[in-house]
Amino acid sequence: MDPTLFKGVTLILPEGIREGDLLVKDGKIADIGPSLPEHAAHIIRDKGLTLMPGVIDPHVHFRDPGAPHKETLASGSKAAASGGVTSFLDMPNTTPLATTRDTIAQKKAIAADTSLVNYGFFIGATPDNLEELQKVEQVPGIKIFMGSSTGSLLVDQPEDLERIFKSTPHLVAVHAEDEAMVLANKAKLEGSTDVWDHPRIRTPEAALKATKLAVALAEKYNKRLHICHLTTQEEAEFLATHKPACVTTEVSPQHLLLAGRAMYERLGTLAQINPPLREERHAEALWKALKAGVIDCIATDHAPHTLEEKARPFGKAPSGMPGVETALPLLLTLMNQGKCSIQDVVRWMCETPAKLYNIPRKGALKTGYDADLVLVDLNAQKTLKNENQITKVKWTAFDGWPVKGLPIATYVNGNPVFREGDFFLEIKGQALTFMV
Repeated sequence: MDPTLFKGVTLILPEGIREGDLLVKDGKIADIGPSLPEHAAHIIRDKGLTLMPGVIDPHVHFRDPGAPHKETLASGSKAAASGGVTSFLDMPNTTPLATTRDTIAQKKAIAADTSLVNYGFFIGATPDNLEELQKVEQVPGIKIFMGSSTGSLLVDQPEDLERIFKSTPHLVAVHAEDEAMVLANKAKLEGSTDVWDHPRIRTPEAALKATKLAVALAEKYNKRLHICHLTTQEEAEFLATHKPACVTTEVSPQHLLLAGRAMYERLGTLAQINPPLREERHAEALWKALKAGVIDCIATDHAPHTLEEKARPFGKAPSGMPGVETALPLLLTLMNQGKCSIQDVVRWMCETPAKLYNIPRKGALKTGYDADLVLVDLNAQKTLKNENQITKVKWTAFDGWPVKGLPIATYVNGNPVFREGDFFLEIKGQALTFMV
């Protein structure tokens, strides 16, 4: 791999923002300085652009294997690269379910052949796969669906949850919704065709109850817990006063930016996701909690379904929406609107995911770190459109949204994989390492 020198760019460094140069050798950041000698085979002169660490998306559903018409590791990683994402963590509710060491190995093998960016795979918990959870290696964590979502993974009985928290060595990530409460609400609204009933079935009370239980189990067993896609004011307020050091959480851009009945009326079942989009008060509380550090990071929960599938009436349409390629432009737009800083964006989308999942040499522009990099133009503007999406399903809930701040080029382990609409498909990412 020939050395590459980024010359005269704005660098988002851990210690602050600097104008300068960054040298890449053998896939690593070899040197950073105000002005480095021009002794590289490739010199990138992109004055006016900003170089930041590659985004780590810790929550995607790339549907591979089993549902290639929705997304594959090839198509999902391509969408990721176009959005400045250089590493992703994929969830286990695929077909077959990723609940064994063999199914994890199968997904890694597919990714090694097809993924443009770096990858990791959660193992899914069931009531009866404890031995697999104990023996699996090099996964970011164990995913527990405390409430049923897309797919058939579910662990909702207290004794099963207790056994997993007590007896497994890995981080536990939870989809926190109380299954009994969800089913009871669903029975009351049986036959509804109003998608606004979705958040009335998957209520804030159901989310809060499950979150409280997960935190209690984490405290009891001193277990590293990550609460996925926080959605409610009630959960944010609970964690603001009761968040042990072993507990972290995430929020998705859609739960920050899409809210209210009018939004459901505009998007219909395109807005249907689990946990649901809610009233405006929740979005406001989640943003405050993210800014205050109660919520630790951004995750997209990229969960694609085709437009044909999503066009089914409420009650039959699947839950989920794509988002891996729109997250960084949306957050950079918020930065340009003065709602956060570029350092906030890097912390939420790069540095913190690497720290939460103990991924070494990722998430920051530091000498010796892997050269996972994104060149962004903070002033570039466009309107998000369905037809321009890279994801295989070709739609976004943010269709028609203007954004300001765009990824221009993405580098994975020092190799260019995306540049202004072009992809370098011969490049492949690597399996992420997770330090135990």
